[in-house]
Amino acid sequence: MAAVRRYEILDTPGDGSFDRVTAIAARVFNVPISIISIVDNDRIWFKSHHGLDVPQIGREAGLCASAILKNEPHILSDASKDIRSLANPLVAGDFGLRFYAGVPLTTSDGYNLGTLCVIDKEPRPITPEQIEDLKDLAAMVMDQLEFRLSALRTLAKADKALEQAKLLAREIDHRVMNSLQFVSAMLRLEGKGAGDTASPHLEAAASRVEAVARVHRHFHLEDDIAQVAALTYLGRLCEDLSGILGVPVEVDGEHDFLPTTSIQSVGLIVNELVTNAAKHGAGKITVTYKPVETGRELTVCDQGEGLPIGFDLARSRRGLGMKIVDVLAKQLGGAVAARPNPSGTGACFAVTFH
Repeated sequence: MAAVRRYEILDTPGDGSFDRVTAIAARVFNVPISIISIVDNDRIWFKSHHGLDVPQIGREAGLCASAILKNEPHILSDASKDIRSLANPLVAGDFGLRFYAGVPLTTSDGYNLGTLCVIDKEPRPITPEQIEDLKDLAAMVMDQLEFRLSALRTLAKADKALEQAKLLAREIDHRVMNSLQFVSAMLRLEGKGAGDTASPHLEAAASRVEAVARVHRHFHLEDDIAQVAALTYLGRLCEDLSGILGVPVEVDGEHDFLPTTSIQSVGLIVNELVTNAAKHGAGKITVTYKPVETGRELTVCDQGEGLPIGFDLARSRRGLGMKIVDVLAKQLGGAVAARPNPSGTGACFAVTFH
């Protein structure tokens, strides 16, 4: 039974590769029924059952239960004349099984899992050549079972390696986040003892280091180390920003995934634009993300007074915040644009990127 469990085949869905073998066996032997059986503790389960609409039967004496006890074909030209088989309800009952030819499905280490068998309700002889054909078909079934087991083991190893990679990535992110928070705290501590000239700069530096830590913290919550659900990530980040800035921040858009190689830059862009909107705008801030023909578009809109007459985006990049946004957008292969809020009140900054 340990060998049967090792192959993880019991109660699995139907499989065309096994069904083709039973169909061929029935056609070659000109019989109505062909079965790939796996013998369990108290039942005989059918991986494939051509011509028989039954998924399993009890483990009765004779037939498949007897076939697995020896390493050679089990042939019954007329099962009604076999004492062991007469105890089987398929032989003694209304089904009226008479002809049975089964070959054990033998593993590479010598265990018999079940059989490939052909069945008829009429007695009939079988030739040595037909027995060899049945043995070849049984070998094909075992090849499929071995291939399936190998694939399961490969997947298990891949899953383990992926889980280890996830744990390592989370540990690295956790340490980076803690280091950034420590640096931010030290900058603020230095700022308290600095003069009026240096203190604001140290506070600004601490805020931006804290922003990087915040981006790391929300990325650390993701399960997939290759990509991130954009709206889920932005929703968590903006909920955090809303609490820090004391303004409502709403996230809207279309479902999409971002590669993790881009997520830090996107998070920092959102941090800068939302912080800027809270500082210079008014009312609710809306962050919209959606895929577009040229890639992806991220827009941050406020409900303030809007862009001043003659607003020059190039000149606005002289400020540190917009310089950061511009550099990050270019790293993503994109660009920044400014426009009035379509609602009629406020301003929008949009970043398109690949």
